[in-house]
Amino acid sequence: MQRRKAEKILNGWLQRHRGLLISVARAFAQSLHDQDDLFQEIVFQVWNSVEGYRSEIAESTWIYRVAFYTAINWSRKEKTRKNRINAVAVQHAPELHESSARDPRVEWLYERISELDSVDRSLTLLLLEGFSYREMSETLGISESNVGVRINRVKKRLTQQLAAEHANEL
Repeated sequence: MQRRKAEKILNGWLQRHRGLLISVARAFAQSLHDQDDLFQEIVFQVWNSVEGYRSEIAESTWIYRVAFYTAINWSRKEKTRKNRINAVAVQHAPELHESSARDPRVEWLYERISELDSVDRSLTLLLLEGFSYREMSETLGISESNVGVRINRVKKRLTQQLAAEHANEL
């Protein structure tokens, strides 16, 4: 594939699916710096996947799979790397970005999403991006009924966590 054609495809994908890629990065990385790093890694891997794209797969499914697997691999590498660093120093390091402009409700949601196992995290992100149960099923290789059950459990868990936190505030 010609480089110019691949760049055009990548730019189109990034315009149409940037929100999805950002959501994946936010769900797998806690700090803004890590989110930026992961986002760049995802874009790089999406770029590498342009030539391998097969049109019989939905574009959004292809891009999500690349982003998701990149994020999982990045998370594994980060966990290993962070285990080698003094945990206390990392926990007390100042934030590199000012986060006061961010919506605390969205921050709460992404913190809770990051605590989910990888399949539930993936389903939640796909749900937030507006994917249908069928599309989620095809993307993750699980049945539509399993998608529905898992999403309902995640919703219930998040609702219970929110209620418990509000009860503790009172």
